[in-house]
Amino acid sequence: TSPVGVSGLPGVIAIAAGSDHSLALKSDGTVWAWGKNTSGQLGDGTKKKRTTPVQVGALTGVTAIAAGGDHSLAVKSDGTVWAWGYNFYGELGDGTTTNRTSPVQTSGLTGVSGIAAGSNHSLAVKSDGTVWAWGNNGVGQLGDGTTTSRTSPVRSGTISGVTNLAAGAHHSLALKSDGTLWAWGFNLYGQVGDGTTTNRLSAVQVAGLSGVSAIAGGAFFSLAATGG
Repeated sequence: TSPVGVSGLPGVIAIAAGSDHSLALKSDGTVWAWGKNTSGQLGDGTKKKRTTPVQVGALTGVTAIAAGGDHSLAVKSDGTVWAWGYNFYGELGDGTTTNRTSPVQTSGLTGVSGIAAGSNHSLAVKSDGTVWAWGNNGVGQLGDGTTTSRTSPVRSGTISGVTNLAAGAHHSLALKSDGTLWAWGFNLYGQVGDGTTTNRLSAVQVAGLSGVSAIAGGAFFSLAATGG
């Protein structure tokens, strides 16, 4: 009920949490994971639960990490995306629906600068400010104007100028360089922020927000910080 240190993890520069697993990125570009592993989301080649961190395969040169419900994502310094774990909806983006216990490269993505992961979908922003998505799309969370799930990345509509991404369980958020926030996907609870509870299959602007500097997605809600 009080914080304890995670064993044997010096030099951590970033962390991410899925439903029941945790990830850490170290300054040497390696990724470490612990927790539930029934779908291979720890990436150590097994499905064995881990109560202390294990290294994610031979993955090196990583600059960013994200954790979905039961899948994991990493961006390497060469701009490629790698993924492992649960893949029923294609959320690993390797063109299959096969779970992976070790990292596989997400198909056809280069120049990626940031990633985010929802329950069963994945997002990437490229250095040109475009957004790409894959995985479950039953409520429009991929933002491509359809409800068709994708096993490989597709562009999220025409949204551009994006600098940062976040994902809720079944919705997606994008922060643009002009400080506006855009969202799409599941909206039953108003998490898209457009003043409605209508699911959105492509990006709509979040009402009444400008100067946004940071964003986050909860399961069924969204957060934004302005200024600073």
